[in-house]
Order: sequence, then structure tokens, then C-alpha cells
Amino acid sequence: MQITLMRAKIHRAVVTQADLNYEGSISIDETLLKESGILENEMVDVLNINNGERFTTYAIKAPKDSGEIKINGAAARKVQINDPVIIIAYGAMPIEDAKHFQPKVILVNNQNIAIK
Repeated sequence: MQITLMRAKIHRAVVTQADLNYEGSISIDETLLKESGILENEMVDVLNINNGERFTTYAIKAPKDSGEIKINGAAARKVQINDPVIIIAYGAMPIEDAKHFQPKVILVNNQNIAIK
């Protein structure tokens, strides 16, 4: 049997842009993608801390070191610029492996730079 666990998380990123007319997705600074291990085009959940909205989309690469967290498409209606969000990627694995798995959690400051 396999179960689904949080695999990676970017915690308290700040929304920098929202573009209703884009085709969809969340643009994430390439540096944050690499540090978190979230892959381009990977399905992610986005949780808006300010209003409780939760939605599923996919990650795309924003320019490296730009600090960009841009919500695109219909989901742009679920955020405001400067809202703090949590971005979560999940993975499935056997239960025995899951017992020892440690997800990658990236904490960021209000400029969307990882806190080391």
C-alpha cells in the first residue's frame, strides 16, 4: 500500500503578482523551486493564510532570484498581492518508507528569500 505525504513546502511566501488573464499556474522563483525540490509543472496546493482559500495548480519557473510568487489564471481571484501563502507538493510512497521520510521545508522572509 502507498500513502501520500507532504514532500516539499515553501512556507509563508508572499504573493507578488496575480494575473487573471494568464493561462494558469503559480510562478515560483527558480531559486525557491530548486531549494524546495518542487519541479516545474509539478502539481502543488496553495494555501492562502489571509483568507483560508486553498487551491491546486502547477508550478512554473519564475526568473531566478526574482522573489516572484505569481498566481495565474482563475486562482488569481483567490489571492491579493502581499498575501502570505504556503505552497505544498506531495508524493506517494510505501508506508514503510513513509515512516522515515523527511520532507523539505523552506521558510522564506517577506522578500521570498529562503531563511537559512
